[in-house]
Amino acid sequence: MKSETRSELTRHLAAPLLFAGLVASLFLGLPPAAALLLGLALTWMLGNPAPDFTAQVAQRGIKAAVILLGFGMTLGTVVSTGAGFALSSLLSILGILGAGLLLGRLLRVEGRLSTLLSGGTAICGGSAIAALAPAIGAGALQTGSALALVFLLNGAALLLFPLVGHALGMSQEAFGLWSALAIHDTSSVAGAAAAYGDQALALALPVKLTRALWIIPACLLAAHLSAGGRARAPFPWFLAGFLGAALLGTLLPAFHALWQSLALGGRGLLSGALFLTGCGIRPRELLAQGWRPLAQASLLWLAASAALLPLALHLYP
Repeated sequence: MKSETRSELTRHLAAPLLFAGLVASLFLGLPPAAALLLGLALTWMLGNPAPDFTAQVAQRGIKAAVILLGFGMTLGTVVSTGAGFALSSLLSILGILGAGLLLGRLLRVEGRLSTLLSGGTAICGGSAIAALAPAIGAGALQTGSALALVFLLNGAALLLFPLVGHALGMSQEAFGLWSALAIHDTSSVAGAAAAYGDQALALALPVKLTRALWIIPACLLAAHLSAGGRARAPFPWFLAGFLGAALLGTLLPAFHALWQSLALGGRGLLSGALFLTGCGIRPRELLAQGWRPLAQASLLWLAASAALLPLALHLYP
């Protein structure tokens, strides 16, 4: 009886406490990493009464936050930064994809799940997984498992990368480049870089968004190579919004105060979206396919992070 009463109380408290956590993340300046952990902790303790809804809002919130962050940058800097690291991005993507597929074969991970994990690690986390899944004919369980694993590692990156950066005395530019090349999702790249400093964020976002463009050719190639796959390569429209925001800020400097306010709002929205992302990490999905996919995703991410760190330190000592 006591157990049933406690369960009923928990169910009634879940929605208001999750809403309170969202408000705190949006308006009280909660750091992105803390917001993610808060969402994860509340959901694991209380449950999430609307997991699909929070996941959809989180994805849209992340894209809106990235667009708003564009108001804090100039278009010339964004374009030159993205173009300047286009070759480094391509080579790192190809290297991570190849290593991921090889590691998946060695660990005997199911083929489509291995492709999703490799693509998510190499290109743009959850966005790449969502785009690749229909192209290769991946099922809901495979897609859900890949998303859960990548979101978990995103959370780890959001916490660990700034600690490593400070421990190594990395410059803001070096940290921004390392984050953009080695962290899965744009949201976690933005969160980690924003926590490290404005210069880190100014370099990390353009490089990461340039990498996001590779979702399109990756989907087309995967669909061509996958039996039964369909070529569906959605364009990352939030990238166009980010560039448009940077263009407005560049062409209309008289509204600088407004643009900076919007960029600041983007940081708050990013924390709120990451809180909802934490709410969407479901423990059951992490090991739904056994330990092998977790091992593949973790080893690939750690290897990529370690391999790309010397590059960032070399370019920005």
